[in-house]
Amino acid sequence: MFHTRRQFLATALKGSALVSFGWTVPGFLRRTALAAAAAGSNAERVLVVIQLSGGNDGLNTVVPFGDDLYAKNRPTLRIPAEQVIRIDDHAGLHPSLAGFGKLLEAGQLAVLQGIGYPNPSRSHFRSMDIWQTANMGERLPGDGWLGRAISRPELRREGTLPAMHLGSGKLPLALVGRTAEVPSIASLEDYKLRPGAAGRELLSGVAAAPRGDASLQFLQRSTLDAYTSSNRIEELVRKYDTPIEYPASALGQRLKLVAQLIDADFGTRIFYTSLDGFDTHANQAATHTNLLRELGDAVQAFLDDLGHHGHRDRVAVMTFSEFGRRLKENGSRGTDHGAAAPMFLAGGKVRSGAIGDHPSLADLDDGDPKFRVDFRSVYATVLERWLGCPSGDVLGGSFPQLQLFA
Repeated sequence: MFHTRRQFLATALKGSALVSFGWTVPGFLRRTALAAAAAGSNAERVLVVIQLSGGNDGLNTVVPFGDDLYAKNRPTLRIPAEQVIRIDDHAGLHPSLAGFGKLLEAGQLAVLQGIGYPNPSRSHFRSMDIWQTANMGERLPGDGWLGRAISRPELRREGTLPAMHLGSGKLPLALVGRTAEVPSIASLEDYKLRPGAAGRELLSGVAAAPRGDASLQFLQRSTLDAYTSSNRIEELVRKYDTPIEYPASALGQRLKLVAQLIDADFGTRIFYTSLDGFDTHANQAATHTNLLRELGDAVQAFLDDLGHHGHRDRVAVMTFSEFGRRLKENGSRGTDHGAAAPMFLAGGKVRSGAIGDHPSLADLDDGDPKFRVDFRSVYATVLERWLGCPSGDVLGGSFPQLQLFA
């Protein structure tokens, strides 16, 4: 047994899932499910953001096969015209993006070309901060664009969790807010609480917490609430039935969990996850091929699953990366940090096909394709026309909106 209050609290905190996901998160999730069901959240639109970390090579993702300068500058990395999945007569998708190709054919994929911002930074950290805060000032704000969005009344409802991060590591800056907390969940397995002997002793100690000890009573409520909601989510997932076979990849399994949570009506409006490994300075071809295959196959399975359950038209998937890569390949059969790059929007209500012109390969910014559309215009459109949230305060200004949704 625990002989002191200090021993009890130390054991409770060591490796506890309550620390990983916030002490109040599990019970909040349980209450969220009930509140969302009561409010009829099926009609509400959901945004799923996939961060492509490392700087995705946009020119080998949306391939300008119709431009001779592309092949000239990429003698070993160029994708032959006969292999690309054609979007139009000038550009096409990397052949490993077969999943995206199927979405394009089904009218469920928008290819946003030449996205970036003025005076681009080629630093991973600086550029990612700019994308996540939607701010290019010398002193960046301490909150992110989505964190500011979920603090607005349009995206907040009593008893619901407006956003969720699925992945390991710390919460992305994009989701940091001043009035709303967002949980991070690495996986459903990590979320489940599986007490051994120490855990059973912990629960016994919690149950015996003295009435006058506020700290122990709080831990009691949090711990028992965590077990209740963990079992509830496990039951929901166990009952989830789908004919769609998801890829075994980490991204595939995280998107499957997102689909399960959407179908369970938790009321969450924004889900955020990432796919790492896009900093391809050397021997890019094989690495990039595998990453794009993981992305395309996972998103296709996700949207097919949503369609099977009747949710595809109320979910939009948005991808972004902190920057693209240079036009000219380097001496290590890779590419170095660049500027403009494509974004993707996928879902049942997107305006499918190429949106905007591909960046010129003859008019470069220090060796990099120039941006044509400010990424904050994409954010503004998603906020206003998809999530129903005014964008001015969130983005710190007004930006032209785009025709991104049908």
